[in-house]
Amino acid sequence: MSGTLKDVATLFKLRLGFFVVLSAVLGWFMATEEIDLPTLLKIAVGGYLLTGASNGLNQIIERRIDGLMARTENRPLPTGRMSPAQAWGWSLAAAAIGLGSLFSLNPLSGWLGVAAIVSYAFIYTPLKGKTSLSVFVGAFPGALPPMIGYVAATGDFGIEPGTLFAVQFMWQFPHFWAIAWLAHDDYAKAGYQLLPFRGGRTKESAFQIVLYTAFCIPASLLPWALPTGAPMVGNAALIVSLVAGIGFLWAALKLYRSLELADARRLMFASFLYLPLVQIAYVLDQL
Repeated sequence: MSGTLKDVATLFKLRLGFFVVLSAVLGWFMATEEIDLPTLLKIAVGGYLLTGASNGLNQIIERRIDGLMARTENRPLPTGRMSPAQAWGWSLAAAAIGLGSLFSLNPLSGWLGVAAIVSYAFIYTPLKGKTSLSVFVGAFPGALPPMIGYVAATGDFGIEPGTLFAVQFMWQFPHFWAIAWLAHDDYAKAGYQLLPFRGGRTKESAFQIVLYTAFCIPASLLPWALPTGAPMVGNAALIVSLVAGIGFLWAALKLYRSLELADARRLMFASFLYLPLVQIAYVLDQL
């Protein structure tokens, strides 16, 4: 049984799901004035299971390709430890419970959850082997969690959750490209071209990474600079966002100068720190 649970955890990428759920929960905290534990639990469970279902469906579709790459060849489906039918069962059950949790909060957050799983599993995933523009497509479902969290608290969609979406949307590019830089040779075995330019680890691709990392700075200031005249956050969050953005950009510039795997790895870890740091600053600035 422990082996089955371990395989399900791998199918669902549960460790990665933590960051997704964190951004959804922080989005919820941005919109609520009081902590309601049942609602918080529904967001956490819904987000975790929906993310797991999306990853499971992704691995079902890519099971043959996963067997070609060193980073994925030991997953449950390529090794045969789990059958496609079993993976479908786990993924659909997780999707049903996850969406049920979000719809129980309000219909709009539920439909955003539907958009996330459909766009990730059935639009982004098939595009990965066809065009590097799949990164742009994948940034949409990847940026939805904080919006879902905010809408779960309010039941309304407006410019406020849109700014949280924009922050996470722009972050997706340097984050994913840092990973793609590290895994470029492995991705090439499966026919994936996920860096910005076909040359792979080139100055052109590195410059594109620098450019999009720089875009993260103005995007992160949007909650402070809302045109409504009622900013979501104050000057403390502004300062944290600027400092974090400059540090993130510095890591991208180091990669541009060296083109080394070590600097791509540093950029990847910087991306893991940058987003929660900025989002936590947003929440704390409201206290």
